[in-house]
Amino acid sequence: MSDGTVDPSLRRAIDALDVSGLLIGHRVISQGDELALLHEEMVSLPFTAIERRRASGAARRVARELMNSMGFNGLPILRSTFGAPIWPAGVVGSMAHDDRIAVAAVGLRRDLDAVGIDIEPAAPLPPDMLELIATPREQRMIADNPLGERLLFTIKEAVYKAAYPLDHEFLDFYDIEVDLAGCRHATTRVGRTLALHWCVFSHVLVVATVQKASMDHLPSS
Repeated sequence: MSDGTVDPSLRRAIDALDVSGLLIGHRVISQGDELALLHEEMVSLPFTAIERRRASGAARRVARELMNSMGFNGLPILRSTFGAPIWPAGVVGSMAHDDRIAVAAVGLRRDLDAVGIDIEPAAPLPPDMLELIATPREQRMIADNPLGERLLFTIKEAVYKAAYPLDHEFLDFYDIEVDLAGCRHATTRVGRTLALHWCVFSHVLVVATVQKASMDHLPSS
């Protein structure tokens, strides 16, 4: 595309992720994206700052394009009282943005229970944040990775987005344990297991997915 709304390096990185059951897209946030908000969406958003509405409009524009390709045409994505998007029946999805890029991931509920996506600049976090977000085991795991703290932060944000609509549990950073090796997964303090997919380029992009029946191993209450 020549209009500058696609970042070629990000598109290649997203294509390489190839997350089963998900469509993932992005958009460079641009002037006028606030006009992509449908009336119902504008009413459901609690903020009035043009920058935030522009980013929300860009993210919803990406998500709507993905849903259109799945046959869910022109549907609004409202904002719930706890801040999460409300997806149409039969759809699971997630959106995120930083100051420059908006991303969305959308799939079918028949394939996945939930998805969370997050994006952050590929820059180290302030040193004093490490102990706030990483358990001692995680700190050892990322000791040689200059972007390890940023990756962990982004993972835990994506995990929270996926897990909260299912469990309705507020999760602190220490309530999520991340395994960056092997099968790449995260586990919440209530026993929810999520698969992790990520890429690092100019940004850190993470997708966390909840597979169907991922809580079957838990004892019944």
